[in-house]
Amino acid sequence: MKYYSGTIADCKIAYIGGGSRGWAWRLMADLAMEPELSGTIALYDIDFEAARQNEIIGNRLSAREEAAGKWKYEAVKTMGEALTGADFVIISIMPGTFEEMASDVHAPEAYGIWQSVGDTVGPGGLLRALRTLPMYIEIAEAIQTYAPDAWVINYTNPMSLCVKVLYHVFPGIKAFGCCHEVFGTQKVLRNILEDTTGLKGIDRSEILVNVVGVNHFTWFTEASYQGMDLFPIYRDYVDSHFETGYTKGDDSWLNRSFSSGQRVKFDLFRRYGFIAAAGDRHLAEFMPGDQYLASPDSVREWMFALTTVDSRKKELEKRLEKSRALAEGRQEVELKPSGEEGVLLIKSLCGLTRCISNVNIPNTEGQIPNLPRSAVVETNAVFSRDRIHPVMAGDVPEGVLPLVRVHAENQERILHAALQCDFELALEALMHDPNAEAKIDREQGRKLLAKMIRNTMAYLPEEWKDRVK
Repeated sequence: MKYYSGTIADCKIAYIGGGSRGWAWRLMADLAMEPELSGTIALYDIDFEAARQNEIIGNRLSAREEAAGKWKYEAVKTMGEALTGADFVIISIMPGTFEEMASDVHAPEAYGIWQSVGDTVGPGGLLRALRTLPMYIEIAEAIQTYAPDAWVINYTNPMSLCVKVLYHVFPGIKAFGCCHEVFGTQKVLRNILEDTTGLKGIDRSEILVNVVGVNHFTWFTEASYQGMDLFPIYRDYVDSHFETGYTKGDDSWLNRSFSSGQRVKFDLFRRYGFIAAAGDRHLAEFMPGDQYLASPDSVREWMFALTTVDSRKKELEKRLEKSRALAEGRQEVELKPSGEEGVLLIKSLCGLTRCISNVNIPNTEGQIPNLPRSAVVETNAVFSRDRIHPVMAGDVPEGVLPLVRVHAENQERILHAALQCDFELALEALMHDPNAEAKIDREQGRKLLAKMIRNTMAYLPEEWKDRVK
């Protein structure tokens, strides 16, 4: 890359999964609003026509007069072509189709196992990992061959395991995972602060937090605003709103698959004294299945939702129509910030600025001393020119540690089960998952796992056919 008076005009980004309908457009908007970065984006996707459509959409956006960042979008047919010469690699893929995801999420319901997301932990997270990690082995090998010095930004779930396998295959990779769940909890704290103090206009980033945990199961051990400790304010709010949740009298969350009344978050704070820093739908899945996910009725009482795959399919139909409208010029990409920090992190790694953000990377520097060094953990880190310095976040609090550690240890089981196509090891991982463990015995687990593997066989390595009886 070349620097011109504080700007970069020749950055190359390889986008693996560049046929995305939705997230890609938010990234395009963020890049178009950033005047200090320009360059080329190579869009690679197994669905080339989807990437080709995004090429048209991206170039239409870049040609608009109000687009400050000028990018040339190019759909390419091979991963090697996308990666060659890349300064940054973005990975955001859908491992399989919604048919496989339907099995991930809904097959366990026959055994009383309910999942509100099904992409990170639980039976759904396990099966998603088994078909995603072989894809990531191929991606890591390609990065090592074509772009070994590139920074790699992962957005795919299960986040921790995707990052973990990248380092397992290519130890010298410069990879990290980005997730916006922490941002959502900062916004909750911001809103509570404004509601209770009368302060207005607080930006989410002004809520300063210390982050510890694993992706989608992070915790704030500190939270402040301009020197003000937010824990007492949060405690008072939780005590006075525990039954009603954070809804401001609005029950519209009941009809929105991704919303909640924050009661799981409130309950975890009451029980453990620290602020759980992800959405309730994710947090619930990390806990024993007889607690927040005991039944659909209990889910409703805790004021969050079970996101069905049918609802995702309907949403995809809308996005496919929007993709056609954008490509044909009947609709325009809206130029507004996405709320993600990917572009800010790219700027920082280019040396154009410096920032602190939450990041998923291996615990090799002991940023969380009481979790294994081999675990992929989520803490804050300082992003600066060609460097990520993880913040020494400190220990996971003693009461929370057993909850987090079981999932960090399960990451290791799932990684090796995927690498070795090992059914028994995958079964061990399933039976160590708190959601499943609370609902089924080992024989039921064996039957469920075999069924789910058969349902997703089209996206698994051939070796699995001989491992499932």
